Amino acid sequence: MDIKFRKLYRYERLREHCQIAIPYAKGALTQEKRVQILQNGQCMPSQKKVTSRYEDGSIRYLFVRFLANLPANDTAVLQVESDCDKVCEYEGIKVTATEKGYQVKAGVDFAVSHDSENIFDWLIDGWKKYGAHQFAGPYLKDGEGNSYGVRLGKWRVMEDGPLVAVLRCMGECTGAKHVSFELKLTAYAEKPWVEISYRIINSTDDPLHVASLIFALLAEGAEYDARLIRNTDDPLVYHTYGINELPEIEKDCPVRNIRTCTGQSNYKTGFSIGRNGHPVCEVVDAAFLLGEMHEHFTEVLYGTFFADRTDAQGGVCATIFQAKQNYPKAVKADESGVYVMLVPEDVDRVVMESGMSREQRFLLHFHGPEETLTEIDNRSLIYQMPDKPSLSPEVFKEAGVMPDIFVDRDKMKQDVEIALIGKCDGHARCFGMLNWGDSPDPGYTNQGRGKGMPVWTNNEYDYPHACALFYARTGERRFLDYMITSCSHWMDVDVCHYSKDPLKIGGQWEHTNGHCKDGVIVCSHEWVEGLLDCYHFTGDERALETAIGIGENVLRLLETPMYQKSGESSARETGWALRTLTALYVETYDKKWIAKCEWIVGQFKEWHDKYGGWISPYTDNTLIRVGFMISVAVGSLMRYYRIFPEENLRQMMIATIDDLVDNCLMENGLFYYKELPSLNRLGNNTLLLEAMTIGYELTGDTKYLECGRHTFWKNIHAPSPSVVGTKKIVEDAVIHNSEGTKNFAQSFLPLSVYYKAMADNDML
Repeated sequence: MDIKFRKLYRYERLREHCQIAIPYAKGALTQEKRVQILQNGQCMPSQKKVTSRYEDGSIRYLFVRFLANLPANDTAVLQVESDCDKVCEYEGIKVTATEKGYQVKAGVDFAVSHDSENIFDWLIDGWKKYGAHQFAGPYLKDGEGNSYGVRLGKWRVMEDGPLVAVLRCMGECTGAKHVSFELKLTAYAEKPWVEISYRIINSTDDPLHVASLIFALLAEGAEYDARLIRNTDDPLVYHTYGINELPEIEKDCPVRNIRTCTGQSNYKTGFSIGRNGHPVCEVVDAAFLLGEMHEHFTEVLYGTFFADRTDAQGGVCATIFQAKQNYPKAVKADESGVYVMLVPEDVDRVVMESGMSREQRFLLHFHGPEETLTEIDNRSLIYQMPDKPSLSPEVFKEAGVMPDIFVDRDKMKQDVEIALIGKCDGHARCFGMLNWGDSPDPGYTNQGRGKGMPVWTNNEYDYPHACALFYARTGERRFLDYMITSCSHWMDVDVCHYSKDPLKIGGQWEHTNGHCKDGVIVCSHEWVEGLLDCYHFTGDERALETAIGIGENVLRLLETPMYQKSGESSARETGWALRTLTALYVETYDKKWIAKCEWIVGQFKEWHDKYGGWISPYTDNTLIRVGFMISVAVGSLMRYYRIFPEENLRQMMIATIDDLVDNCLMENGLFYYKELPSLNRLGNNTLLLEAMTIGYELTGDTKYLECGRHTFWKNIHAPSPSVVGTKKIVEDAVIHNSEGTKNFAQSFLPLSVYYKAMADNDML
């Protein structure tokens, strides 16, 4: 199979670090050793990790890191050979356990210790050696004026080369309150940089005002000085826009006298370059974002944001990943060192609710004194928007790892394809450290559920999963970036990481004001499929860990009294639980998930027999049909049925779908919303389309597809939401108004499976 790189950068990238997730059909691959990546027939160094297996032990997903030579201003195609005779001898990274911790020999060499107060014991970049005391923080200050130190825990090796080494540890911000953090280091073979990921966790019972959170890499003998400055007209500071004037400025700012530099962009980079160690700084806050125009899909790129300090012995550039999207942020370079201000002091306000976490990432790019600012800027921008290859949609189709949403190219209808793209692209982009990767839902907000404030969607209906499916179906990288961005937020902000209530730990918050204020955790708003997709596509172990934590929360909730009587909770509640637990069983084949699935299926049977269908209590004296909730249950049961087919389940689903058609389908071809005169309005919920498609799949009868025709075309012909709208500051967010993500999350899979079935039967 081919790995395809689209044209991206004007400069070639030699032995560039890249990664790809490769799906395989059941039984097609049993071991990863013979899988090789080839470029022009040459075996390229690679690092492989199996992220999912089938029940028979064969590989379902293989995550591969590899080196590629990417041309300037051109495309590239590499090949995957799954049964290759060639052997790629590559020594690469070496991770060695020591008495104190670990040593890593990579593009830069370093050592870390358990129970330390510094990230590194030492680091050697080929030009300089940095000692532990030069790595300061990240240091936390809270809103009450308390300053916190750093105490690391035990390091764990998550990946061990030869291309990439990943180390993780938990730690504590030592001070007035018990605030936790997680630290992750990623080292790269052949490359003089290391990525630092820092995730702060509010493990207190109260909101935590993060007044500042600052890391510094200090020059030898320098004092820590994290005071924020603003760039002003100063004869010792040069300002330029773009790279054309950089060579002349570099002559006037020789590194032997310490050259400082900051840069930020969304188009051409704006540089501030200081002579003689003069301080330069960049700050991004809400007011800045409100007044800045940009035209990017900001999940892919907004711009870059970095600080560099270089002297006669060498230098380091620190780039914050997606700094503007995660404002407030600042970087500073001066005589004393480079400062990464994940939360700069006295800039806007960041308040984390109890149980929240947030990961921030930055790259330390070490370099020699001869490194040009053009190349420093180039690498900083590539960090923000790395090369991301794709596989053909046919690879995913043939592997069968995803629902069959792959329409034959000769049967595609371009108005449908355009509509699906418009629905995916047309969502609000909301900036802010605690908001990036989420968006408010206009419907919930306008209903007043947020008490005058935006109601955040919290990834309702599993928006990342819809994006992952769309990426596999099209190969368009921005859909992959949508998924990664939303999962990053989901893992941190939308999940409860600390609580004294065991029914909240690991659970996903239902949509609410402030992401979790006045929030509840219920089975009907907990998903995992997008997180599992994220694990496969990125190799990030925390995505899998978060999904398992959500599943364990669902298991605890299902033991509570409200779920013990069939029919007492809606079809949506136990339906979503069944979907979550089934997905975790497919991922892990751990029988603890399937045991509760069997219990839910038993409840469905009892419920159906008792009432003659899946009807739900509404008012105290009514039992009604809610079509979209029943469709959730049908869709979830169908996922279970595909693993454990039983004729009685098939018959129950057919009877339920027939009941929807007989009672919920109106003469105009649409389904009603709910079965009460006061709620009998026109429905447009696409989940009914999934139920109709399942009816067709179970029987082969296209009459079910006909029942969904009007709902399908009504959704396809609806105007696509705007990609961006007006900007406004609301609390700790800059909101680029548009639709929320819920509509696409809910509609993509039903629309796609129905579209596929209609195309296969020439019914479009």
